[in-house]
Amino acid sequence: MYNFISQLYSPRHTPHNRHTNTQGLTDGLVPEFALFGSVPLVFPSTSVLGNKSAWHRLTVHRKFRLESPTPVTNTTHHTMSSSADWSPDSWRSRPIKQAPAYPDEAGLKKSVKELGRLPPIVHPKEIVALKQHLRDVALGEAFLLQGGDCAELFDYCEPNAIESKIKLLLQMSLVLVWGADKKVVRIGRMAGQYAKPRSSPTEIVDGVEMPSFRGDILNGFQVDEREIDPQRLVKAYQYSSATLNYIRACLSSGIADLHRPLDWGLGHVRDPELKRKYSEAVLSLTDMLRFLHTIGADRSDKLDTVDLFTSHEGLLLEYEQPLTRLLETPVPRPTANDNGSRNGSGPTETKKEYYDTSAHFLWIGDRTRQIDGAHVEFFRGIANPIGIKVGPTTPVDDLLALLRALNPDKEPGKITLITRYGAAKVRSLLPAHIRAVEDSEYNRCVVWQCDPMHGNTVSTGGGIKTRRFRDIFEELQETLRIHKEQKSYLGGVHLELTGDAVTECLGGSEGLDEDDLSTNYTSFCDPRLNEKQALELAFLIADHYRNERRPVL
Repeated sequence: MYNFISQLYSPRHTPHNRHTNTQGLTDGLVPEFALFGSVPLVFPSTSVLGNKSAWHRLTVHRKFRLESPTPVTNTTHHTMSSSADWSPDSWRSRPIKQAPAYPDEAGLKKSVKELGRLPPIVHPKEIVALKQHLRDVALGEAFLLQGGDCAELFDYCEPNAIESKIKLLLQMSLVLVWGADKKVVRIGRMAGQYAKPRSSPTEIVDGVEMPSFRGDILNGFQVDEREIDPQRLVKAYQYSSATLNYIRACLSSGIADLHRPLDWGLGHVRDPELKRKYSEAVLSLTDMLRFLHTIGADRSDKLDTVDLFTSHEGLLLEYEQPLTRLLETPVPRPTANDNGSRNGSGPTETKKEYYDTSAHFLWIGDRTRQIDGAHVEFFRGIANPIGIKVGPTTPVDDLLALLRALNPDKEPGKITLITRYGAAKVRSLLPAHIRAVEDSEYNRCVVWQCDPMHGNTVSTGGGIKTRRFRDIFEELQETLRIHKEQKSYLGGVHLELTGDAVTECLGGSEGLDEDDLSTNYTSFCDPRLNEKQALELAFLIADHYRNERRPVL
């Protein structure tokens, strides 16, 4: 019984590291240096998005100059230089994909210099804590829930948007703990997911060719904002900092209090069966809390908040490089009682490593994982936990080449392999990728995570980008089956979602069809799951692991 509670609200890795920020808000995740210092937050006086409904009136035809992911052949002939040869700017000597062409070089240099002067957005101790959590995931002792917007917008830096995503991640993690009986590691695609890779640098809008929208960190969606603007790099820093600061404030103010799970609400969910299942999980939780109170074991400091880490795709290296710092962190020494499976709590020594302080977790996308490319070169030198997107264009040999380049020390949990094949291809491709890794020296070393979104994107007859919920559901369900067959552990799920009642993905228990898409389609990039659809996927995972735990009679 106590195990359920401890999984959801596990003891924090750094309970001694409580700091109070400049606004008097205390939380274990607040870094030792102020988030903003003397840097003023700059918010546009008008929305950078303008009229959202105007998106539906634009006729967009892509002028495809397809930039496919480039598989690396004969990877055994490629060698990576040693870590001694690495520096935060060594990526500049490598070929790069998805690099924007800045028309204002002087403005770019000014913005990069300003980013290098500003304080880190996240603290290295938080990054180390996440690495310890992900180590548990790799060893099958925890589950990773990662979710948020496809392309985060500066406009999403407002209380309702931030709170709705926090609450949805809390709801999903409650369901996952209830079903899987494992602690849940939560990472938001938040506070920095402002850049998006594109297949073509240009697109046709209402018969006019113009630069593609590449995310708020580079340009705006509106027609008159399409030129790449280097000042947006600093704006991205400011909006990331403000978003993370509000996340910390929400957590420290009790938004995640386990004594009040019903306060998280099921705002837009009206399906009676989904409400019944969620209520069952909540009632199970409250019964356990009542029991813990009766025996005096309900320590409030362990039940009123959680860890929530941030992540984004490390696509724009001009942004990542100046926020990469050589910082000192403590290294726990194993104690006499340590069994070797985790760090001890004895006296510590310190070491210096390079941390990308723009986020706790970053990933390499499907288009930028070339073994000799700039992105792999940059990622191999940072101490953050990192993800690699793995899909139909990933040769089996590339997986081991990437693991050896990015995790030569075989550190468990350092690498998360984010698989995204599509429902029709996962059965034919995933088993070979699993065997390549699990039969190598990286056995039980990586976190296997399913991204059932990106391989299942389609367009309607009217040209609206969408995803069918049944395809998303089927890829996740099939991935769970395959890992069970291969005796490997699916340790996480990676979802594009929002806490709002959007109508962007077809199907689900609501039965959304193409006519419903125009009801509330607000994404400026890829379609997202709404609250109800996201909870349905959480219950799929929970039911799978509950069935795994049932004794065979």
